[in-house]
This record gives sequence, structure tokens and C-alpha cells, in this order.
Amino acid sequence: MAEQTEQNKDAGLVRDGQSRPLWSAHVLSLFPEMFPGPLGHSLAGRALNDGIWQLTCHHLRDFGVGRHKSVDGPACGGGVGLVMRPDAIGPALDHVIGQAGADAVRLYPSPRGRRLDQGFIRELAACRTAVFVCGRYEGLDQRIIDHYQLVEVSLGDYVLSGGEVAALTIMDGVVRLLDGVMGKAEGHQKDSFEEGLLEHPQYTAPRHWNGYDVPEILMSGHHQKIEEWKYQMAVQDTKIRRPDLWQDYCTENQRDADDKD
Repeated sequence: MAEQTEQNKDAGLVRDGQSRPLWSAHVLSLFPEMFPGPLGHSLAGRALNDGIWQLTCHHLRDFGVGRHKSVDGPACGGGVGLVMRPDAIGPALDHVIGQAGADAVRLYPSPRGRRLDQGFIRELAACRTAVFVCGRYEGLDQRIIDHYQLVEVSLGDYVLSGGEVAALTIMDGVVRLLDGVMGKAEGHQKDSFEEGLLEHPQYTAPRHWNGYDVPEILMSGHHQKIEEWKYQMAVQDTKIRRPDLWQDYCTENQRDADDKD
């Protein structure tokens, strides 16, 4: 494990110094080389290098059982595919929790979990530390989920090859909310889902392109009317594209879903 930690430091994944990062992620995976992946670039990558957030990867194979470092076995009761063994994942989690702290939120990306939404992302951003257990094959032995009280999280109604891509997606959502990552806080306050509606359409130069024009109101300089237009477009798009979100928005704001305004 010391070797793995040194590899993390060499890759810029663990930051030494006096200041504590705003948010830390510990990843337990058979493919730690997949991290930080896209999060090593752009704003997230800059924030990682600046120590705003921290990422530490742990190789599951280091905790494998027997000479071959086995981490999986056939499913009890039969069936196709392998299940990740509790006697391998348990010691791995004990080690990671020992580093991350007992109060770290423990996440297991899984199609059986609660669906990821912006509200949950905000909750995670408010936590100081998160542990991600990235499953493979048919997933984790249920006893691991129960014993460690893992929070199962699903990106949607589809299945991925493993939890790594899902973990990266969740981390990306969290990191962009951290102070100092996107600059001004209002940069994400109008994003889709932040206020219950989809974001309004966006335009930039040139004003005329391929027969399409920037809406005149956006060029008017009348800030109040521009804000009203943005709100009306957000309402219109949410009604059409996500009627489920529109219903939730109306319930939250005590308004009639059939209201034309």
C-alpha cells in the first residue's frame, strides 16, 4: 500500500501541505489508473493541483485473497458472472476508512441505488470526505453493503461495466460546486436543476449565423426583461422536455402546473 500511495503522490493525486482540502475523495477500484481521468483537466484538474480537493486511489487487488490475490467468486445459488468477495473488499474498506475517517460518506455506484440528482450532489459537496467503492462483474456481496452501510447511487436506468465512470461523474458534479473552482458562485446557481427548472437556451456571437438569429431581447440591454425571458424559456423547456420536473417545481412553489404564465 505504501507503493500505491507514492504512485498517487507522483501523479499529483495526493497533496502534502498545511492546508486541508475542501473535499477529499478515496477511491477503491481494480483500475485505479482510470483516475483522475477527465478530472485531471480543465477547472477540476486545476483545483486538484491547487489542493482545493484531494483524490487518493487504492488498488483492490492489494487486498485480494490467496496467492492469486482473488477478489471475486462464483455467485451462491448459481447464475452467470462473478461476485466481489467480502473477505477481500472488507479489509480494503477497513484500510480506506482508516485513512478517510469514520465519518466519510461511503458510496457504491450501483443500478439498484437511489438516482443521482443535483440535490444529492449538493449534499456530497457539503461533506468533507467521500469513499467510492467501484464494483465490477456482478457487483458486491450484499453483506459488504449491509455491514458498511454503503449508500448505493445510480446514474440512471442503464448498466455500466463498472463503478469507475459513475464515480468520476459524481466527483465531477461535486468538485464544480466547491469554492474557488468555478470562480463566482453565481456561475452555477442558474444551472439546470439548481432551481428546479432546466436552464434557458444560451447564445453568443455572431448575432446572425446560418439563418438563425440571437433573440432580439438578449441584445436589448434591458436587464429585467432579459431575466423575464430567461425564466419563461426555462419554464417552457422544462414543461416540454421534463414534465416530471415541472410537476415537482409547481408542487414546491405552490403553483398550478397548467398555468400558462
